[in-house]
Amino acid sequence: MIGITKSFPGVVANNDIDFDLKAGEIHSILGENGAGKTTLMNILAGIIQPDKGAIKVRDRTAKIRAPQDSLKLGIGMVYQHFTLIPNLSVLENLMLGFEDGILLNRKKARDKFHQISESYGLMIASHRKVEELSIGERQRTEILKILYHDSDVLILDEPTSVLSPAEAAKLYQTIELLRDAGKSIILITHNLAEALAVSDRITVMRAGRIAAQLPGDKLRALDAKTASDKIFNLMFGTAPRTAAPLATPVLQDDSLLVLEDVAALNNKGQMGMKCISLEIKSGEILGITGMAGEAQQLLAEVISGQKRATSGKILYRRRDIGRLDIAKRYALGISYITADRINEGCVLEMTLSENSILQSFKDRPFSKFGILNQAHINASTADLISRFGIRTTGPEAPVKALSGGNIQKLLLARGLSAKPDLIICNSPTYGLDARTVHFVQDLLKEESRRGAAVLLITADMEELFSCSDRIGVLFKGEIAGLMQRREATTENVGKLMLGVS
Repeated sequence: MIGITKSFPGVVANNDIDFDLKAGEIHSILGENGAGKTTLMNILAGIIQPDKGAIKVRDRTAKIRAPQDSLKLGIGMVYQHFTLIPNLSVLENLMLGFEDGILLNRKKARDKFHQISESYGLMIASHRKVEELSIGERQRTEILKILYHDSDVLILDEPTSVLSPAEAAKLYQTIELLRDAGKSIILITHNLAEALAVSDRITVMRAGRIAAQLPGDKLRALDAKTASDKIFNLMFGTAPRTAAPLATPVLQDDSLLVLEDVAALNNKGQMGMKCISLEIKSGEILGITGMAGEAQQLLAEVISGQKRATSGKILYRRRDIGRLDIAKRYALGISYITADRINEGCVLEMTLSENSILQSFKDRPFSKFGILNQAHINASTADLISRFGIRTTGPEAPVKALSGGNIQKLLLARGLSAKPDLIICNSPTYGLDARTVHFVQDLLKEESRRGAAVLLITADMEELFSCSDRIGVLFKGEIAGLMQRREATTENVGKLMLGVS
């Protein structure tokens, strides 16, 4: 990629960037949210067009006007937010758009699928519908789809953000297998440790430019802290802060939320939660983890009101709220910040102002007698933009113009602006750069010091241990263990995640 430049209204996303990829290498791209990483790769994948610059593939100038052009050149991208069709099977998603003639040759497709999945250890049942798959399985399907179309270049955007440590380790084994087989991998990531561990080269982006390009072997020759600090300084200009120990929470005697033998069905109509009992007090952060799957999300949805429990009681301030809808629970002070920021958390075509009041547009001072007070809405949104450091041109900008990290800040700003008493966060730092991760974690700790109860669902072990007062582990829809943070170790939490008592 030579001299790539791309501007959006009010921002230069890529500014005269040169980037190259060699055959059989893992090349990581690091940078803070909004640095231009995903824009650059979207240009290579044919999603958007550059204002200036050229792309050469195997020394020949390539015209990439659409994703089909990129795929024909052997370039495939796994997006941070998956693009599979939920009600189609794994095999149907692989075949989609590449049907050969009027009749589908499923046997030929299935044979090719099995050959690829066995070669790279990406085992998954081809007949299963995507809507039944866990996050990790959906990601495997996305990678299989690229390999199915004979791509030599794989672009992976934040591939481990929502994976458990075990699934992340398995993914990186697959990535190394792909490299050894001659494939080239571009890894867009915020995880410095993972980038250092697997990368042949690391490119650091900052404010739409290339800040540095570093060889992986030389970085690995340094001690881990020195290498991480070097990259962090290039990304932000400052060294990372060390996590301060949590202050002892000031807990109330009564539990704010109590679950008594709560069970619920998952999307497949099967029992996804089984007799879960737990409680959380005001001023406490309860961290919940487990193998990547639907049980943690189902727990959040049942408490917030998106899903109904089939049995058991959900008591909030000693009141059974099991039959209340989402809006009524929100009015009681329960705020849910979803992990699915694109499909569930916001409306991309709407402005920041419109998205900021999705849960409160009927309330004063945002509206009166059904008429929206646009001036107040814009002023309130501008205040949120300032306080939460959202990078945008203003309240009237469409949300689709924001980076993933800035969309997450918008969701947090909206969810916390009403000062809720119970905050349910599912993977709140998913896909965020290191500085924004610290910002979000500090924000949740500040909310707990204010007296709010925080239910933090995360697969990030470092986040789990640095933020939680207590830690709970889910295994196959049940609570495998609950412990004080001082009693928890990565070993005993890891064993519980695998079902070892």
